[in-house]
Amino acid sequence: MPIPPPVNTALNDLPTYQPGRPIEEVARELGLPAADIIKLASNENPLGPSPAALAAMKNVLANINLYPDGNAYYLRQKLSEQLHVPPANLILGNGSNEIIEFVGHAYMAPGVDVVVSQYCFLVYPLVTKAFGASLVTVPAKNYGHDLPAMLRAITPKTRVVFVANPNNPTGTVVPDRELEDFVRRTPSHVLLVLDEAYIEFLESPADFLSLVRRGTQANVLLMRTFSKIFGLAGLRLGYGIGHPDLVTLLEKTRQPFNTNSIAQAGALAALEDAGHVRRTRENNRRGLQFFAAAFRQMKLEFIPSAANFILVHVGEGQRVFEEMQKQGVIVRPMGGYQLGEWIRITIGKPGENERCLVALQKALRQ
Repeated sequence: MPIPPPVNTALNDLPTYQPGRPIEEVARELGLPAADIIKLASNENPLGPSPAALAAMKNVLANINLYPDGNAYYLRQKLSEQLHVPPANLILGNGSNEIIEFVGHAYMAPGVDVVVSQYCFLVYPLVTKAFGASLVTVPAKNYGHDLPAMLRAITPKTRVVFVANPNNPTGTVVPDRELEDFVRRTPSHVLLVLDEAYIEFLESPADFLSLVRRGTQANVLLMRTFSKIFGLAGLRLGYGIGHPDLVTLLEKTRQPFNTNSIAQAGALAALEDAGHVRRTRENNRRGLQFFAAAFRQMKLEFIPSAANFILVHVGEGQRVFEEMQKQGVIVRPMGGYQLGEWIRITIGKPGENERCLVALQKALRQ
């Protein structure tokens, strides 16, 4: 007996998002000890979470029978203090992916256009299609955003534009002045979502928080996450920063208790540990330099990255991914991003980077 047909027919052709493969799954499949496998596939922090965050999370376990603070009061207050914006400008999500879903609930429907760049984060198209909106994909420029072309793609039907800076999966970054001009020229009927998941890896990023503080451009929503530089990907915690009226609207789509007690405690402590952020950024800087130098020596094309990963052209991305996986090194094949000849490597610790390079060299020889 078949299942009842879905009312939302957009789901019929919607692909399933395929994340980076977990260590345990690869270990079972290949019969390898899990301890011998390294994962450089999902842009996670190789240094792990802050020790202070770990301690804070342990402290809340005794009260895990209680529901979390549905408004995450203390975490919002700390974010407010560090970002210099009122708590009314903040909304928390189960990862920044949930913030994207909030935008979908509020601004996407059949007959609405959503503008993205080629090689964008796959969740933007998935959410767009799930809500029945039309996806307008603008060809990339040097694997990054072509902002003038994206402006030209905006029509009266456009309701949302996504720009990730730095971009995932390519690691490209938009020059500050170009992005500032794009933000200023985006029409007021369009919600511009600036995905800043990797912003902490930039030395001197453009400051769009000032727009939020002034309240002069209510159609801008910033998205950030605790998954990357803070090393808390397993907690699933992200946040949006926007005009209070926009936050109030999005809050209507948020489920109660969407951020759990452990996540709130860990994030609150992580925000206090500036040293861990500095160490992560320095490890990342050195890792990017290591791979860039190696790829130049190997005469492999790569995309200079401003994030915590690097994209490299290997010819047969899926085959190279599989050969490296047999050696206990998990990277990310890019076929799902229309980059089938590339793989994406997350920056690891020095020893992990060296092992990854050896595995890549062996895979290319085979």
